[in-house]
Amino acid sequence: MTIVPVNRRAFIKSSAAVTAGLVLSPAIIGRAEAATLKLKCSSSLPNDPKYANGRVYCDNLVKNLKANGLGEQIEVAFFPDNQLGQEIDVINSVKLGVIDLMVSGSSISANLVPLVGTFDLGFLFSSFPQQTKAFDAGAAKPIEDALLKGGNIRIIAWAYNFGSRSVLAKKPVKTPEDLAGLKIRTLPNPVITECLRLMGAAATPLAFGEIYTALQAGVLDGLEHDPPTILASKFFETSKFYGLTQHNFSPLAIYFSDMTYNRMDPKLREGFLDAAKKAASDTRAHGLAVEKEALAALTEKGVTLAECDREAFRTRVAPQTENFIKARPESRAVIDIIRATQA
Repeated sequence: MTIVPVNRRAFIKSSAAVTAGLVLSPAIIGRAEAATLKLKCSSSLPNDPKYANGRVYCDNLVKNLKANGLGEQIEVAFFPDNQLGQEIDVINSVKLGVIDLMVSGSSISANLVPLVGTFDLGFLFSSFPQQTKAFDAGAAKPIEDALLKGGNIRIIAWAYNFGSRSVLAKKPVKTPEDLAGLKIRTLPNPVITECLRLMGAAATPLAFGEIYTALQAGVLDGLEHDPPTILASKFFETSKFYGLTQHNFSPLAIYFSDMTYNRMDPKLREGFLDAAKKAASDTRAHGLAVEKEALAALTEKGVTLAECDREAFRTRVAPQTENFIKARPESRAVIDIIRATQA
């Protein structure tokens, strides 16, 4: 794997040239079969090999490509820390085939295909293992089909964000009343924003790359995210109270451009997809182990952890799911499978 520091303007310029010249690519028309296929993989998180899910996934992908004998045939260039742009721009570039792979939560693609927002509903999942069982039972298939049809993007594997999402703030948060009036950053995603609003916060959508400076400047009073991301991105330097609301067990999606998928040699594609799925499994195991370590590390850095009245939060958020089903009846089958799945 190549980890690439990049100037965004230069990337956009070169990407335009690549897009314009796709028909001449040896990887597409079959000339020089030994030529290495180069894939670009984006993540908004820092280049942290332990606590950042994008880097962990890419390391696992490269390891499994080598195990499948494809280490010389496929080269993955990894661009962490928003190097290729904010996530909303990157997901559109994946749709267009300018960027091949993106490692991110499912939430960002709900901006392209609203049905994906089903997975963002507050208190929908009870744990990550329960989520995997629900996906294996068929809950993920309608979402995957909708994203391919409406966004030209494949989900080639699911992993976990490294822990459930909870609220880090500049004051203690244990009840909905504690959240009242606090400007809490959410993803620029209407479902998560609505969840935090129902929980009691002044939900504030903001791009990931703008969070730290907004916390420093007092534009935000906190954010909701998983422990390893808070640790890797150093958000604990600005906010010292972590209320364990655990309102969202956000699935980590491995997005793959359908244009890249279709131009890959079928034999190469088969080995790549196998490696990608094995990498997701490895990343899930890593994520479950590292959440506890991150919570301990945050405590060492002066963050106060607090158990919350989760039932009070759950009760306030409950109408969201029924309203979502009314607005998007196709989500009912997905939600029913998840609710019927025991951890």
